[in-house]
Amino acid sequence: MALRQTFIASALGLSFGMFGQNVPVDFEPNGIGANWNWVVFENDYNPPLQFVQNPDTTGINPSSTVAQFEARQSGQAFAGCESMHGTDIGSWTITNANKILRIMVYKPTISDVGIKLVRFDNWSLGEIKISNTVINEWEQIEFDFSAHIGNTYDQIVIFPDFTGRPEDRILYFDNIYGAEFVAPPPPPPAPDSASMSLPNFFSPNYDGINDLYRPATSNADWIEWQVYTRWGQLVFSTMNLSDSWNGLHNGATVSPGVYFIEARCGSNEAGNTVIKKGIIHVLHE
Repeated sequence: MALRQTFIASALGLSFGMFGQNVPVDFEPNGIGANWNWVVFENDYNPPLQFVQNPDTTGINPSSTVAQFEARQSGQAFAGCESMHGTDIGSWTITNANKILRIMVYKPTISDVGIKLVRFDNWSLGEIKISNTVINEWEQIEFDFSAHIGNTYDQIVIFPDFTGRPEDRILYFDNIYGAEFVAPPPPPPAPDSASMSLPNFFSPNYDGINDLYRPATSNADWIEWQVYTRWGQLVFSTMNLSDSWNGLHNGATVSPGVYFIEARCGSNEAGNTVIKKGIIHVLHE
């Protein structure tokens, strides 16, 4: 028994400009296309086009109902389906404004998708075929009908899987209409988190070199830090990001030696808090 694969195609963006054209073809219960007289051809016993639940609403096609086409292994490479002349899609003339036809496809294999536009008397310039380039994700393919400018059509023919196939495949197409899909802008980058490091020495001897002490912060909106002697006496405290300690306590320079620092800082935008403790060596050299 031949294996069955799933192929999803969403015909999106028939940007025809129109007199009497019935669009968008969305196959929804109260929409357009589900009640058309679609005819399947050259597809073994020609299983009819069906209208079913969208198998993938997480991509760029959130429609609830889509058309399902079963491409048979024993069918021709050019198996497809066509609307009825006139009464289904209506009549329109190709112009510079509507010469581009877009179709979105979601396929399990790489193969051509074909679109053919047909006149009332069955005359046509033939199908245009373009292959998808990715599998198992939605992709928009663009067809250029510039060579058809001035021609008036009243039928559309869709070849969802224009190739020979080693197995039966289930195909879906949907949303034949004038809107070109535009990807939403990427989300803004996440805000940078606050960070902090604690220098471990300074020399408040007023020689202009390393006379002040301050935690090194990045992306911090607030800070609070305290310095203690080894016996736990508080000698400096601040909640100001711009403050530094000059080594003074009660108006006099503290004795050289080891002091302890406790510090917290954070970013309001990123929502993070950094807590650190460390040792400061006060030098008088």
